[in-house]
Amino acid sequence: MNAQFKKGVLELIVLESVRQRDMYGYELVEEVSKVVDVNEGTIYPLLKRLTNEHYFETYLRESTEGPPRKYYHLTAAGVLYRDNLEKEWNELAEKVGGFLEECRNG
Repeated sequence: MNAQFKKGVLELIVLESVRQRDMYGYELVEEVSKVVDVNEGTIYPLLKRLTNEHYFETYLRESTEGPPRKYYHLTAAGVLYRDNLEKEWNELAEKVGGFLEECRNG
């Protein structure tokens, strides 16, 4: 997938994943990788920025497999931001799709 396309939708995919259920970082990497190919070096800076912008809250939960894990929880502001990103994505997809269809039939 084109890197610019991926960068543009990554926030929306991460926000939607956490909206479904609270997740920890590596779990998010695995979830997002089902849609676009990403690695930890891409996801963790994004999580930090979204947390700093108050779209996520974090909390620690004990793990049976090692140290406690930091979980991400979507805030009310995060829900609004996610909803806006989805609206923008749908509008863009519709406009681009319409443009391409016109060009094919033009």
